[in-house]
Amino acid sequence: MDKSIDNFRQYLRERGFKLTPERQAVLMQVLSFRGHFDVDQLYEKVKKYNRKVSRATVYRLIPHLIDSGVITETLRCQGRISYEKIQGESRHDHIVCLGCGKVIEFRDKKLQFLIDNICKKYDFKPIEHRLGIRGYCKECMEKKEDAGESPGET
Repeated sequence: MDKSIDNFRQYLRERGFKLTPERQAVLMQVLSFRGHFDVDQLYEKVKKYNRKVSRATVYRLIPHLIDSGVITETLRCQGRISYEKIQGESRHDHIVCLGCGKVIEFRDKKLQFLIDNICKKYDFKPIEHRLGIRGYCKECMEKKEDAGESPGET
């Protein structure tokens, strides 16, 4: 955690910004998340610990948290963007239920092998990749079937 704080402080300093108490409050709450979060969830969590932090501050800080390598955008689902902390070399992908919003993270060596080979074939240096599979979990499929809907309907 200290490394993330130091890296973010340096990132801000290089751009002429300071790590204000409000920015630090947002950063500390980002670092406390386990899993995915959206801006509204982050704002609600920050607001509990620092009432001076505005929603606008949180929104303005997100691009800096991404650019500094603290977080990454992971999912866009149901009109919301989700983020997660970057923790070392943790390559993984996501399956997202359009019904209940459940997110399943998965790692697959065969998929990673395929991605690495494609990049090698085209002499391409990958920086990141995102794979998101959207659909319905078993429970939501059953609810749709019980309601007489086909799985592809929304």
